Amino acid sequence: MTLLQAAGQQSSMPMILMMVAIFAIMWFFIIRPQQKKQKEIQNWRNSITVGTQIVTAGGIYGVVRGINEADNTLDVEIANGVRIRVDRNSVYAQAQSQNK
Repeated sequence: MTLLQAAGQQSSMPMILMMVAIFAIMWFFIIRPQQKKQKEIQNWRNSITVGTQIVTAGGIYGVVRGINEADNTLDVEIANGVRIRVDRNSVYAQAQSQNK
């Protein structure tokens, strides 16, 4: 009986190694690059200064006019005299200059 159990354990070892290999491949090709990209985006969001032209995740273009570090929000001017407050994490990208 122990001989059959030993044979069963030996046959499961390649399957476990295969699963570990698949996880390692997923880690290096999917999870790790995504984490690196998220870190770069967060560093960029933290470096936003007053006067930066931005685009929010909702597609609103504006210029940063104030930064509230305590609330992690930005005061964004979207038109002359029209300001909105947005969460810093909702900033999607830096707007391209509209001047040609």
